[in-house]
Parts: sequence; structure tokens; C-alpha cells
Amino acid sequence: MAEDKKLCLSGSGLTKVFGVGHQKTVAVDHVDFEFYEGEIISIVGESGSGKTTLAKMLLGLINPTEGEVFFQGKKRDIRSSRKKQEYWKNIQAIFQDPYSSYNIFSKIDTVLLDCIHMRGGRKFPHAKKVELMKEACSFVNLKFEELTNKYPFELSGGQMQRLMIARIFLLKPKILLADEPTSMIDACCRATILDMLIQLHNEIKMTIIFITHDIGLAYYVSDSVYIMERGKFVESGCADDMILHPKEAYTQRLIRDVPKIHEVWDLSTV
Repeated sequence: MAEDKKLCLSGSGLTKVFGVGHQKTVAVDHVDFEFYEGEIISIVGESGSGKTTLAKMLLGLINPTEGEVFFQGKKRDIRSSRKKQEYWKNIQAIFQDPYSSYNIFSKIDTVLLDCIHMRGGRKFPHAKKVELMKEACSFVNLKFEELTNKYPFELSGGQMQRLMIARIFLLKPKILLADEPTSMIDACCRATILDMLIQLHNEIKMTIIFITHDIGLAYYVSDSVYIMERGKFVESGCADDMILHPKEAYTQRLIRDVPKIHEVWDLSTV
């Protein structure tokens, strides 16, 4: 991977500690990683393993206690509001809960227009902006004519996640962080959402980082898998090696815990 692809995001000794003294919690504990352009990565672990805290540090939403994040081989600098805005043009996120991902006072038109303006289209003619919004909605099987002048909370959870992907279609970031993007929507919508993300990845060669507890998802969509336990990466490598030939006991347990419909479920550990 490193020989034929460029490094897009990496971290060295990245650590996040909440609290002090006896109340101290080490959420992320000196992790190192290298993510490459066009790669699909999954960070897998149970709830409380530090996955989402790590994602927030990568997005620049919270500051690390120790360590550094590097973007395109250079130390990330987001100390000013302008630099942070520039960084966010290159890295975006889809969060777990579509119902809390939007400003409830902003209509869908505003949500999409903000993306166009962020990509330098503020001075586009109105007709051009509408054309771009229609194209983005069409990509996720939504009709702009049925969405215009509505608020996101008037949509279903699956529609809101698709609208979030439409935002990504307009923004075209280099990196997308997808934090449990299908866990709060109906099962019938999950495959559709994943298919749209993979299609977007293929079209614009975007790096996708899935944050998930679903090791089956990680196996089927990822090039590389990082297994996270108690704030640390305990194992990492290509998806086939991680799932078919796991070395760490924690990884083996995650795989064993996946229910199999042709076997009697062992609920003794629940």
C-alpha cells in the first residue's frame, strides 16, 4: 500500500485524556496509524473503546492531550478559524445519529447551499446552484423538488443519512469519516447507504474511515482494519488477515461474538 499510494492522514502517539488525578480517563492511548489516499479503513471496537474520541480528534473537534496528526505528510495546523475551515474542506464526517446531525433551524436548501459555497461556488448563478443541488439529490435517490423549502426533521432517518451523503457529493472531500453511519436506520436502508458510500469512493477516489463495532462490515468493505481495545490499537493489517487469521485474543472474541444463523447462539456471556 505504501509503495503505490500517497499518505493522506497519519498520527503519532495520539492520546486523549479526560479528567485529572483519580478521575482521569485515558480514552485514546498513544495510537499510531497511516491512512493512504483512496483506501477504505475500518476502526473496529466495542462501545467505549475510544473509536469516536479518535474520530473527533481527526476531525479537529477536540484537541489531543499528546501526539500529532499529520495531513498529507505535514503536521496539521488548525489553530486559527480560517485554517480549520480549510482543513474541513478536505475532511468531512457522517455521524451515527442523523437526527442530531443538522441545525434544526436550517432548511434543506440552506444545508446544500452551504456546501456549494464552501467549495467556492458562492458567486454561481442561482440556476447553476439548483442544478448542482438536483444532481447531488439524484445521486442519493432523492428528488430535490420534494425537499426544497423543507427542514431535515421532516425526513425519515434513512432520508436524512442520504441527504448527508448528498452533502459529501457536493463537498467532495479527500477524507470521509463515517461513524456508525447505518446503526440507527432500518435494516432495509443499510445496504443502500453503504452502496452509495462505496460508489462515491469509487467516483472521486475518496479515503473512507469507517468507525464501527460491526466486524462483518469491516471485512466486506475495507482494505485495512484497525482493532481498538481500551484506547489502543491491538492489531491492524489488511482485512483478510485481520478477519481470517486474527492473532489477538480480543480480535478473535469480536469475531466469535458475531451471531451465525446456522448455529445455536451462546448467550451465556451476555
